[in-house]
Amino acid sequence: MSTDADVNASAPAGTDGLVMGKDGMAALVDVLIGRGFTVIGPTVRDGAIVLAELGSADELPYGWGVELEAGRYRLRERSDGAAFANAAGPQSWKSFLHPSRVREWSADRVEGQLVFEADQAPPPRYAFLGVRPCDLRAIAVQDRVLTGGAHRDPGYDGRRSGALLIAVECTEPGATCFCVSMNTGPAAGPGYDLVMTEVADDDGHRFWIRGGSQEGAEILAELPGRPADPQTQEAARAGVTAAADRMGRTMPEADLRELMAGTLDAPRWDDVAGRCLTCGNCTMVCPTCFCTTTEDVTDLTGDHAERWRLWDSCFDLDFSHLHGGPVRASSRSRYRQWMTHKLGTWYDQFGSSGCVGCGRCIVWCPVGIDITEEAAALHDWAASTGSPEPDPAGGDGTP
Repeated sequence: MSTDADVNASAPAGTDGLVMGKDGMAALVDVLIGRGFTVIGPTVRDGAIVLAELGSADELPYGWGVELEAGRYRLRERSDGAAFANAAGPQSWKSFLHPSRVREWSADRVEGQLVFEADQAPPPRYAFLGVRPCDLRAIAVQDRVLTGGAHRDPGYDGRRSGALLIAVECTEPGATCFCVSMNTGPAAGPGYDLVMTEVADDDGHRFWIRGGSQEGAEILAELPGRPADPQTQEAARAGVTAAADRMGRTMPEADLRELMAGTLDAPRWDDVAGRCLTCGNCTMVCPTCFCTTTEDVTDLTGDHAERWRLWDSCFDLDFSHLHGGPVRASSRSRYRQWMTHKLGTWYDQFGSSGCVGCGRCIVWCPVGIDITEEAAALHDWAASTGSPEPDPAGGDGTP
């Protein structure tokens, strides 16, 4: 059995990174705070593992896992003391990079004249600790949506440009996870500054951490640890491989973009409409949904006004409201809009799927609607009617 003292013996960081124990994790948070970052990571609060500002590594959810099912989320204790052996919680990093409520400007009446002032407070410099591979892809998707076109979102751009991403590879998928189907995990893809794989076995509880950027390498050089040994690397890789074989859900092996386009008149939409509450929970917890609306408010005197940008949802009846009424008045049309955009027409707009397989929409749907189940039903209907032709090579929707 190795101890924290063994793991954290000082050694230079090689290309294979370091192995460190809980003391090394504590040092990582301290180094980040010392560099001026606001550290955001998972912690236990209000019966869930949520994302919040961390003052120390002691606030990480050591020894806590989760039980997930459609419409169900429960904490459970773990005997191995692992910090990151839990699937995605109710929040995503979108809550910090693309907040649900942002003031755009304020205006005051001064001596009979309106004086406008933009809300340009500098954003915090975030360090996101514990970014899952599916969420790492989700951040890349939102980067494309909000900064990749002709009309950049300056607020998002400012928050994102200073953010440090510390990814954690998944070794414990939830019952609602399907990242393998979407090619987004459980191994971390590109885009991180640091990446960790947690190992808890007979040789001890430890973290294999590697750099992914210049800044990440500089931080890695400040951490206590020992050079990564082959045994730990093998155990870490085996844990990630095993996680890929234990996905709780799968998408049908089909070109999802073509499937969505070819099933717009499927009777399954009526079936799901009979269950959907159009509450918008799925869009609120989704790490890639980005729609917003604006709201103007004034005080009672009329001398002060503010404009706020708020998250919006395509499930809201007013979302498609035009003069005379909403374009999508039925729950059938609104659910179909969300799902066909997420899995299909997102490709036409942004060149990728809008779904990363995190499973949050399944867990936090109050009636347990499962996007993978709905896609499978549409696939079965399409196969029975002969249109569109299923394409086993396009499991992630890639044409």
